[in-house]
Amino acid sequence: MKGYHHKQKGVGIIFDNIFLVNGARTPFGRYCGTLSHISPTDLGIYVSRGALDKCNILATEIDQVIVANIGQSSCDAYFLPRHIGLFTGIPTEIPALMVQRICGSGFEVIITASEQITLNKAQAVLCTGTENMSLAPTVSFGNRMGYPLGRPVFKDMLWEALDDTAAGYPMGYTAENVAKKYNITRKDTDEYAMLSFDRAVTASEKGFFKEEIVPIQNCVFEIEGLKSRKITLPKGTASLESDEHIRGTTFEALSKLPSVFSDVGVLTAGNSSGIVDGAASVIVADHTFIKSRALTPISKVVAAASCGIDPKIMGLAPAPAIRLLLEMTGLNLDDIGLFEINEAFSAQVIGCERELKIDRNRLNVNGGAIAIGHPLAATGGRLSLTISKEMTRRKVKYGIASACIGGGQGTAILFENTNY
Repeated sequence: MKGYHHKQKGVGIIFDNIFLVNGARTPFGRYCGTLSHISPTDLGIYVSRGALDKCNILATEIDQVIVANIGQSSCDAYFLPRHIGLFTGIPTEIPALMVQRICGSGFEVIITASEQITLNKAQAVLCTGTENMSLAPTVSFGNRMGYPLGRPVFKDMLWEALDDTAAGYPMGYTAENVAKKYNITRKDTDEYAMLSFDRAVTASEKGFFKEEIVPIQNCVFEIEGLKSRKITLPKGTASLESDEHIRGTTFEALSKLPSVFSDVGVLTAGNSSGIVDGAASVIVADHTFIKSRALTPISKVVAAASCGIDPKIMGLAPAPAIRLLLEMTGLNLDDIGLFEINEAFSAQVIGCERELKIDRNRLNVNGGAIAIGHPLAATGGRLSLTISKEMTRRKVKYGIASACIGGGQGTAILFENTNY
């Protein structure tokens, strides 16, 4: 292990023999769709059980539970990581931890797990990110103290959370700033969105996402000594087996959508990430654990980096995070066979693409969050699974997954193909 910190460039770490064994994700449900009434805790339990099954690992073999959830959207949200661990069947004695780096949180659970293993505090860690954006509450802050006469105030937390009060405007405007910086046109953003939808549809038709997804069905979670929990899908729905946000579209249809953040802006509902519900879970383990159980991991977690930039152009943060990752490891862009950069906004991804001079044929090759959706805490897990499996399919040695983060941060992880 080698840690790194630099006041201008960011922080990072190089790992030694840490592996992503395998994992699973739920289908991502459209906003107010099939998964909209399922708590993030229950989504996390379901997918964690699925990840253990995919890895052929027993719950009793897990040493730590690390979970991410951004929008607290159930009354028992304080207990979310602990309840996920308990109802996944992990022994009572195993502790659970919540981490949060907004849109990078799905990566952060993997990074934190890898650090815990490096510190000899675990050999195998359950890493889960879960989000139900449809259940984001309407809140009334300060109601205990009362209201001015006739003026109760309620806020939509999902809407308000998209407003970066430090930057002075919603995150969508930061992507419009990137568009201005790089002279990105409306045509550019719609063409990129079209590519994302086309690639996601193709990947879905080829069954690539079936390798990642555990279909959701009605079920009851029962653990001796605990009050049972359950998942109940909408009446008439037996199961959800595929992503609800992926759909075919046309460039003409995308081009007709109005801009949403600026009257003359380039960003629309069609070329920005989809609001969806879902969860993703992976198991991270060391070489000794893997060897003793004759497991075949899907990738090696080589290194990770995080950085901060001006919140007003937060979408460009993957670029310096990726640069730092390459500097730390002595690799260059040509060594990286695949990139996954979360598609928070089309203009933001294009800005990173131009900043780094990435070949689009190596970037988000199965589509991204514009087509699939971006369930905040689950996205990093999905990207890590997607790129690890795609590296095997394409027989490339290295892949980098990254995301921009509201408030002006970026995180990136370097994965190595263990089947190369």
